Amino acid sequence: MDSSILFEKLHQKLLSKRTKERSERVILWIALVSFIIHLVLIGLIHFNLITINEPSHLLNNPISAIYTPFSFILVYEVYLLVYYLPKSTSIYISKQYEIISLIIIRRLFKDLSDLSLSSHWFSIKNDLQFTYDLIASVFLFYLIYLFHVQRTRVFRTIKNSKSQSSSISKFIKAKKWIATALVPVLLIIAIYSFLNWSISIFQPLENNALSFKNINNIFFEQFFNILIIADVILLLISFFHTDDFHKVIRNSGFLISTILIRISFSVDGIINNILIVSAILFGLSILFIHNKFEKKLVEKIQESNDSEE
Repeated sequence: MDSSILFEKLHQKLLSKRTKERSERVILWIALVSFIIHLVLIGLIHFNLITINEPSHLLNNPISAIYTPFSFILVYEVYLLVYYLPKSTSIYISKQYEIISLIIIRRLFKDLSDLSLSSHWFSIKNDLQFTYDLIASVFLFYLIYLFHVQRTRVFRTIKNSKSQSSSISKFIKAKKWIATALVPVLLIIAIYSFLNWSISIFQPLENNALSFKNINNIFFEQFFNILIIADVILLLISFFHTDDFHKVIRNSGFLISTILIRISFSVDGIINNILIVSAILFGLSILFIHNKFEKKLVEKIQESNDSEE
């Protein structure tokens, strides 16, 4: 069987619309069941029927049970990011922004169960982080809205040459290859991260179980490392497709934005929120200026066509 036909079948198997819809239903059922299991575990611990030493305190309060189904929903969002990668660069980037925003929302659910309601609110670390996340989530929600607005205001220059059409086709095919390769890689990372996190709960650290600095970073820290590699490859391949200055800057800017999001996992507190907001604000600014360039080029082409007539 021809390798291109085999690849196309694999791509359809992993990233077709039908697979997406099936994955959505499966994830929703898993999220619902996991929520119930989490609540049951909290109840069993509360009545001293079982004992689990969970360092992240996710089994102390029923509110924190929302964290578990939200985690599975985030995994589905990761799949959607890969799904949209071959279809649209701007949608792919917006999915990155949505994922990091949902991570902050998920963190809010966890922090809600650890709040210390006292007059010393601004001197307690957990309460301060909750405040930072609350403000950042609203601000990010608005920035993502603006990004979606800019994404729909794309002015495309008209290029009908066969070489240009062939170049675009090859670029889309390359993106399909990368997206198809990302699915099993991310699945392996997800399983590996979950197993190591489970070991860190049920075995003491001296037994060489992997310790995580922050439960919110599990899977996503490694995920964004892989994403940066994929984005660098896409950036290099894009040079075969176009050498337009504004498109090169746009693709490079999106890569910088992804790197800033990855760096945010390495820090805590308000610096974490500042890096995330800066990443999305930078990506939004890049897209806004890129659209200005595209609009100007379209206007020049229209003026040229009018003068020829």
